[in-house]
Amino acid sequence: MRRARHFTYQLLAFAAVFVLLSMSTMDSSRQKLETSSAFEIGDKLPIQANTAFKEGEVLTYRLHYGLLNAGMAVLEVKPDLIHVNGRNVYHIVGSGYSTGTTDWFFKVRDRYETYLDKDALLPWLFVRRVDEGGYKFKQDYVFNHYTKKVDIGNNQKYDVPSGVQDMVSAFYAGRNLKFSTAKVGEIISMPCFVDKEVWNLKIRYVGKEIIETDLGKFRCLKFNPIVQKGRVFKEEEDLTVWISDDQNHIPMRAQANVLVGSIKMDITDTHNLANATSKVN
Repeated sequence: MRRARHFTYQLLAFAAVFVLLSMSTMDSSRQKLETSSAFEIGDKLPIQANTAFKEGEVLTYRLHYGLLNAGMAVLEVKPDLIHVNGRNVYHIVGSGYSTGTTDWFFKVRDRYETYLDKDALLPWLFVRRVDEGGYKFKQDYVFNHYTKKVDIGNNQKYDVPSGVQDMVSAFYAGRNLKFSTAKVGEIISMPCFVDKEVWNLKIRYVGKEIIETDLGKFRCLKFNPIVQKGRVFKEEEDLTVWISDDQNHIPMRAQANVLVGSIKMDITDTHNLANATSKVN
């Protein structure tokens, strides 16, 4: 169930009830990045071209639970690159808040951040701050891709495979996958480190579809993330994601049919995109 839950969070763009809007950038986390050993000289990192997003990009979403407007979510690539030990790094923040009735009975204020290498599209630091209905916890994961380890603090380090991502970086690295050659039924996989374990994020390509959003009609690529059947989902295909069929590869809509209803996320605004969109005139 834990994997299914985190999988849903990731592909629903850290839907509004799971992200913190009001907190400012955490200086202590930035300092941890700059003083960590993650940048020790080692084997060269692979170069992964980024054509999907750029500094200053902002994506805004609205979350529905059934007919209820549950909250808003914002995914932002900060406008300035961070320069650390010779590496250029994107600072990316997922932020949001529960709204309306949802905020009355289950107030949530969470925040997800990644510090993503500009040239390798690999994370150096993952920051997570959770406050869900009064339940709070935090995580700071320092990635060392030279030694293939993740330091979670308290003298705890975990072995990870090459190319491992965190919950946020997987979203941005995944937008640069070459979907143009994907065949219907093909499964795309990416290793992620979440809650002290490595798991493979897997999505199945379904085909192409035109959907209508608040921003108009868009040509999209349709995917079914493979989720675990059981306590959250009835079937493996109960989560569907529509990604813009252009070089931006923006999640335009996500819909999850769960045992207690349905969750839907729709895009409401975009800013400073890297490429032209697939909007249908």
